[in-house]
Amino acid sequence: MTSMEIKLGDFSVRSWRPEDAPSVARYADNRKIWINLRDAFPHPYRLADARTFINTCMSRKPETFFCIAHEDTSIGSIGFSVHSDVERFNAEIGYWLAEPFWGRGIMTGVLKAVTEYALSTHDLNRIYALPYEWNPASMRVLKKAGYICEGRMRHSAFKDGQFIDQFLFSFIRD
Repeated sequence: MTSMEIKLGDFSVRSWRPEDAPSVARYADNRKIWINLRDAFPHPYRLADARTFINTCMSRKPETFFCIAHEDTSIGSIGFSVHSDVERFNAEIGYWLAEPFWGRGIMTGVLKAVTEYALSTHDLNRIYALPYEWNPASMRVLKKAGYICEGRMRHSAFKDGQFIDQFLFSFIRD
């Protein structure tokens, strides 16, 4: 089995391993993380959820969802979904990071590295993200990683019992 790893100082982006489940469950069980992700990300987040997620990621071919690790402990996730048909050169990217690691610039480096990886390994032309209106931190990460805000999609998502706006950010291959 081939595994992916990108070293970023004390941090890395790498393939998932079964032994990542306990730390994923510990860090992912946080409403502040859940509120910024799609509803497929459960809350509360349990060990069984982490195991199911990791097994799904490990079975994907090609591999497009990765562990964000500090030393050898999983502290988050980043992944992209490649589209098909007329959007076959596009992918949507999403990510989360454990709260104790917020505000350190980690995600900007991770996003830059995975964006380059996705473009080069999947022959993509465009990668985009859809942060919710209440997540300015993610929008700052996207801007710092070279993504451009293309616009605001009004009431395009239903999260936590309400309709909310999403912003469309994209990175286009040079």
